[in-house]
Amino acid sequence: MGVLAGAEPFGHTGSAETGFLLCHGFTGTPASMRAWGDHLAAAGFTVRCPLLPGHGTRWQDLNRTTWEDWYGAVREALLALLATCRTVFVGGLSMGGTLTLRLAEEFGARIAGIVLVNPSVTRLKWDTRLLPVLGRIVPSVPAIANDIKKPGETELAYPRTPVRAAASLAKLWAVVRADLHKVTQPVLLLHSSVDHVVEPVNSQLVLRGVASTDVTEVVLENSYHVATQDNDAEVIFTRSVEFAKAHAAQPEETA
Repeated sequence: MGVLAGAEPFGHTGSAETGFLLCHGFTGTPASMRAWGDHLAAAGFTVRCPLLPGHGTRWQDLNRTTWEDWYGAVREALLALLATCRTVFVGGLSMGGTLTLRLAEEFGARIAGIVLVNPSVTRLKWDTRLLPVLGRIVPSVPAIANDIKKPGETELAYPRTPVRAAASLAKLWAVVRADLHKVTQPVLLLHSSVDHVVEPVNSQLVLRGVASTDVTEVVLENSYHVATQDNDAEVIFTRSVEFAKAHAAQPEETA
């Protein structure tokens, strides 16, 4: 099966000064990031948003991938941006935020700043511990997608949650939590006051765990989990542009 219509990766080539990598969430697609990417492009940034392996086709395909595959895709996209842009930022939604944190942990000062929207680093529900066992018995469970408050808005995501892939996501959470102290870049963290997918403890763990001295927290009062498609989307878009402009390297003066 090919990639679903609207789920394709996208990019905008703008300034060679500043690039912005966007990372979509678990079972989601770049469609949830497209309006954000368009806003960044309109501000002059070069933008890239890859389609993560196993996503955008059938949920069964996601069960054949692991977090290392997803991370490899965003890492490759980051390296390409670093080769072409003087300053690079990374932003992500949900698991995209998890991947963003991992990139920040690995690449350090090569990333100028990160923008996190409802990032996930844990899940408190009892069944999380059973995921490795459940994955051998039950291929999927009901979907986590489409948690949006805004009427008429729909997330392009899988109708089921693949369990083996979810077990791999839990392994990524553990890796990221263990290295949160390696995150030293400026951080803009935006999280919804009501989120039916990612529990509030996730943002608390990130805020407590990172070593960054420049951290801005924004509460999204009128959105659920997929905030990039919800009522507060413009807040995310505007604040991320302001954040990037404030932390971008200044162009070298010409003689």
